[in-house]
Amino acid sequence: MNAPFCLVVNPAAGGGRALRAVPAVTAHLDAAGARYEVTESASLAHARDVAARAAQQGHVVVAVGGDGLAGALAGVAAGQDAGYGIIPAGNGNDFARVLGVPFEAAPAAGVLTSGRERRVDLIAVTAGDQAEQIVAGSVYIGLPSVAGEIANRTRWLRGPAVYPVAALRALAAWSPVTFGVQIAGDGGRALDFAGYAVVVANAAYFGAGMKVAPSARIDDGTLDVVTMRHASRLAFLRVLLRIRSGSHVRLPPVAVDRAAEVTVTAGRDLPAAADGEILSCAAPLRAGTALRIRVLPGALRALAPAASEHMFP
Repeated sequence: MNAPFCLVVNPAAGGGRALRAVPAVTAHLDAAGARYEVTESASLAHARDVAARAAQQGHVVVAVGGDGLAGALAGVAAGQDAGYGIIPAGNGNDFARVLGVPFEAAPAAGVLTSGRERRVDLIAVTAGDQAEQIVAGSVYIGLPSVAGEIANRTRWLRGPAVYPVAALRALAAWSPVTFGVQIAGDGGRALDFAGYAVVVANAAYFGAGMKVAPSARIDDGTLDVVTMRHASRLAFLRVLLRIRSGSHVRLPPVAVDRAAEVTVTAGRDLPAAADGEILSCAAPLRAGTALRIRVLPGALRALAPAASEHMFP
């Protein structure tokens, strides 16, 4: 892309990894003769404001941070039909993973200057009568969202290992929740069950490389709906042990459906999350309140490695 780049940096991402990545990124952009500006964000709201102004000016919005920032800025870029890139620098980096963007700063900057633009899907989500939010990889409620809260509060452990540890801590205190899932299309389908979680996935990965929805594709115009039903803690521990490979979907507590629109309710107050962050519209989602989730086909003009001829896992 020939447009200027607006690098929005989350200084807290990855324990300061995002800030440490900036010199390598700007050195590459300087060498390539690219125009750019760099802004450190004070919050997600501030990051969105910076990105929105840049997108309105025709700049490419670049998220330098983790999945929370990547998802938030993807929504801003899509709203303005602006170009979008990622310098992955968080704990999870799952949206970068599915786009094929390298995790090292200099190669990731190379994608900005020599990558290929791809149209990929996003997700719109809203709770009750609140405003719709746009996110990138997946929306989830139940044990994964509770584990995400634990992970975000954890200071003694950094990096991808924080997610499985947080999941085990959440599992130890878990009691089943009754979920209602309304799947649109083909006459509709309603599911009511006691269980651990509902994950509505646009992409295969969440939680730093856990392959929660192995058949999900980020460019197919549909969402994978992964439901995790009640079982003993030992049986669900097997799910957690196999989720990184994606083989958990073959276990009895797990089922997968597909839909363009999904509505989820929970029998008790629970946080709902997306892209590693608790959704502001569902913090928590009140018992019985509808969480409506729909795919936005081809909404985002994302930069991905030029060698990726086939779309992403």
